[in-house]
This record gives sequence, C-alpha cells and structure tokens, in this order.
Amino acid sequence: MEPIEQSFTVKFKYGVYFTKGLFNPGNTVLTDVLQQDKGTAPRKVFFVIDRGVADAHPQLVQDIKSYVSKHPDTMKLLADPMVITGGEEVKNSTELLLQLLEAVNTHRIDRHAYFIAIGGGAVLDMAGFAAAIAHRGIRHIRIPTTTLSQDDSAVGVKNSFNFFGKKNFLGTFVPPFAVINDSDFLLTLDDRDWRAGISEAVKVALIKDAAFYNQIKRDAAKLAQRDMPAMQKLIHRCAEMHVQHIGGADPFESGSSRPLDFGHWAAHKLEQLTNYHLRHGEAVAVGMALDVAYSMLKGMLTEAEYENVLELLEDLGFEVYVPALSQEEPGTGQLSVIKGLQEFREHLGGQLTIMLLNRIGEGVEVHHIEEPLVLQAVNLLKKRHQHQPAANM
Repeated sequence: MEPIEQSFTVKFKYGVYFTKGLFNPGNTVLTDVLQQDKGTAPRKVFFVIDRGVADAHPQLVQDIKSYVSKHPDTMKLLADPMVITGGEEVKNSTELLLQLLEAVNTHRIDRHAYFIAIGGGAVLDMAGFAAAIAHRGIRHIRIPTTTLSQDDSAVGVKNSFNFFGKKNFLGTFVPPFAVINDSDFLLTLDDRDWRAGISEAVKVALIKDAAFYNQIKRDAAKLAQRDMPAMQKLIHRCAEMHVQHIGGADPFESGSSRPLDFGHWAAHKLEQLTNYHLRHGEAVAVGMALDVAYSMLKGMLTEAEYENVLELLEDLGFEVYVPALSQEEPGTGQLSVIKGLQEFREHLGGQLTIMLLNRIGEGVEVHHIEEPLVLQAVNLLKKRHQHQPAANM
C-alpha cells in the first residue's frame, strides 16, 4: 500500500510591545493585546508573578486586580495572581511546576484562557512550559521584568525546564501570544541584573551588526550608570534582531545550527559549575570572552579586536574570567567546562556547531574545537583577570 503523506503550514504571529506603567488604569496596551483575540469577551486570565518582582513592587498584585476590575468587558480573573519563586531555582523545582499545573486544573484554565507570566527569564521559561504542556497548549503572554528577558529570552519561542541536572533538558517551541516590555520594572533591578542583559546585546551585535556593537561601545558609560534611554534603545534593537532571526529559516532549531548562542556553550556549563550563582548574562559575558580569545588564538580575530571586545565587557562591569573556568574534572586533568561542548551538542542534536568570530559583526560556524587552544584561551583570560581590578559582581 502507498504511504499517506501529510504536509501543512502553521502561521505564527505575535507582537513585542514597549510601554511603561502597564497596570496604570489609563494604559491600554494589555487590553489592546487581548482584544486582538476576536473570541468571546471577557477573556479569562491567570497571572503568575516572580516573587522577586512582587517583593520589589508590593502593590503589583493589587494593581493587577484593580486593573482587571476596571476592564470587565475585556478580561476576567480566574483566580488571584499566583506568586512563585524566581531565579533558576524555579526551573529546577518539579514541585513548583506541579503547582502551576494544579492551578490550571483547579481554576479550570482552558485553552481559550491566557496564562500571563510576569518575571525574569527563568519564571517565564517555566510558566511558558507549564502553559504549553497543559491541555496541549494554553495561550501565554510574557511580561519580562529584567534586561535579559526583555531583550532576549522573552521575545523568542522557547520554553524550558531543567532536568537530570542539565539546563533546559525539557522544553517546547511554543510562541507567546504577545510579549509586553514595561520599562518601569527595570527601575528596581539591582546592578547585576541591570547589567546582565547587556551581554546578550553585545552577543548579537558581535555576530551580526558591527554598527550596533559600536553604538553599545559609545553608550557603555551610560549603560553602566543606569541611563534608561540608553537601555531602552539597546533593548529595542536587541529584541528586534532576535525576533528577525527567529522568524528566519529555522525558528524551531530543527538543524544543528544555533548562531544566536555565541558564547553559550561555556556559559551554560559555567552556570552549572557555579551552582547558578553566576547569572546567565554574566556567564554569557565570560563565555563570549572565551570564544573571542579562542578566535584570536585561531588567527580569526586580530589582537586589537580581541582587546576591543574585552575592554567593552569590562567597561560594562563584567568579569571576563571566573575561577570555575579553570576547574578540572577529578582525576582527568580536563577542564570541566569542556564537558559543556558535548552537552551543548547533545542538547541541540546533530553535529557540534559553535559560533566564533571572523571579525566584529561577522560570526562564522565551526564544527570542531581544539581543547589545547581552549586551555590557552582560559589561561589568557586568567592572566588578564589577575591584572585587573575586580568588577562589581
């Protein structure tokens, strides 16, 4: 008998919106987003909030309730907002994941309702994963509250949960219904979290856009001093570049290439090695420094370009070396971070594909990394660190 073949295309469309004071009574961004759904009003909504955000904004829960009550024709709360632990811990806790799924069941959150998550990237990852697997998919709206989530992780299509001691081992590719960036949430970030998301902008600029890189270079002092207009400009351009890439040829990463993960093969391992004390953006900064040093040692980058990039990272307040980078596997003498190469390949599948630099603004994919050169690059960064004043970590 002849095989039966099926082929179809599913169109995805979502917007990334920019505002301030999202839950002020006169702000209509959220109601406008919900009204894009031409279904039956009012739209049923359920909020999940990062505890760190709730603590920094004590009136947030009440503001949400008040906002919803003032728009009864547009939305209806299915339950009080649920406040959960933030940070990477949330992606390691099966108990918290089950609590979200229990909330879906208890409050009858169906596929026509909206799961609205407010928080940093880890909370958005886990809440999006819970929404994606409940009822085979509940619409979710992301309201990112950190620079890292506003310019990178929240604007994409990935949701994830850590498992077997591996970052993002479980996950889904499910685009959000919308992403809403509220700059007011950035005002209460500590300096580390303010800075962390800048590394993702440096990353995408290094591999795709030299002009954007030069703009970050010019704004480095302002960014380090928490200048909001400079940060808003950076976030908008970085988010724009991520969205443009995601909408390209391989949005669900079915191949072996993941060019936007420049600096990430080491970063993911460094997060694990430091028990996640190192924030993702900080780990990416170290990972980029490693790959820039490696690219220079391979003869791809000039020493001047190497210095240019590392000076920028340091001007922004990042460490370009942490002791975990030199950590060795017991009894082997091999750098522990090298294991990140294999884990990176396993996570994506297919052949090892790592992004390096030909020049600032131009990335190039390679399929082999020389361990001796990695060790040289680590030692180069370690020596540099020993001669630099400590950054404010």
